[in-house]
Amino acid sequence: MYKWILSFVFCVSAVFGGIEGFWKSINETTDQPQCIVAVYEYDGIYYGRIIATFDEEGKMTEDIYKPKERAPGVIGNPYYCGLDIIWGLQNTGSSYKGKILDPQKGNIYNAELWTEGGNLVVRGKLLFFGRNQTWFPATDADFPKGFKKPSLNSLIPIIPMVN
Repeated sequence: MYKWILSFVFCVSAVFGGIEGFWKSINETTDQPQCIVAVYEYDGIYYGRIIATFDEEGKMTEDIYKPKERAPGVIGNPYYCGLDIIWGLQNTGSSYKGKILDPQKGNIYNAELWTEGGNLVVRGKLLFFGRNQTWFPATDADFPKGFKKPSLNSLIPIIPMVN
């Protein structure tokens, strides 16, 4: 009986799991990884920080320890890696709602995130229009050998200001 209950709890948490973790977005044109975002909780609110980016061939080109490219749409042109692009996510019961940033253009959109089939669905919305993107769990194989993932508990949000 104990094993059955434990299995049930595991299955429910896999289907209705939280959004916290490391998620990989895929470039819709090249079908290659685009970036890895760490979704973390801070004081009951959720945030998403870019921790690594990839080139068009799917090779990791930079990370939070060696950032290179800068976000032109954000005041101060901070590095992409280390930038919080999602903030203010609050649990509404079936999803999490907050804001999401296009760091290249500096546009901020309403965001809604939820898990579906073990993946994270990220919806950016402007008024009545929106689009979904599915992010996949980032595995150890998505990181270079020896890469030290940051502790989600140690991240402190920095809300970007746009131009």
